[in-house]
Amino acid sequence: MRQTEIDRFRRRCGQFRGLAIFMVVSVGALMALIYLVFPALFALTGRGPREDILPRAIWASPAICYLFGVWSIGQAMGEIGKGRLIQPALSAALRRVGLALVAGGVASVFLVSNLLRLVGSAKGGYLHFDVPGMALGMIGGALFLLGRVVDQANAAQAELDEMI
Repeated sequence: MRQTEIDRFRRRCGQFRGLAIFMVVSVGALMALIYLVFPALFALTGRGPREDILPRAIWASPAICYLFGVWSIGQAMGEIGKGRLIQPALSAALRRVGLALVAGGVASVFLVSNLLRLVGSAKGGYLHFDVPGMALGMIGGALFLLGRVVDQANAAQAELDEMI
């Protein structure tokens, strides 16, 4: 790659980091308003529907995991944009994003339905048939494993570099 292409790539990585920050902050703020602030205000003022905050927070938990994944990938893109080597940033990002997607998928499929049943907010089965949540969980597991492979490749490369 020529230096101009490298500079363009780094600039785009920095832009992606900015986009990830914007997404996490804006979506996180909207979720906080919808699931926490507005119901609390309605409960305090006595106007509007009376809704419990806990079921809403439980319902939002997978999205929080997914937003952490977006934050993690944005952080890695920012590090690459600042000139850090791609392999170390990539392996850490793959592991964090993978864990975030696995946690969000497990929460979506198993935890949300069962926790809502536990707090008395829902009735039904023990498993929520959420195909997107299942797919994201499986993709997250694969990303986590790929992060481990990149770590092992980095270690093997370092060992080979020491031999030379």
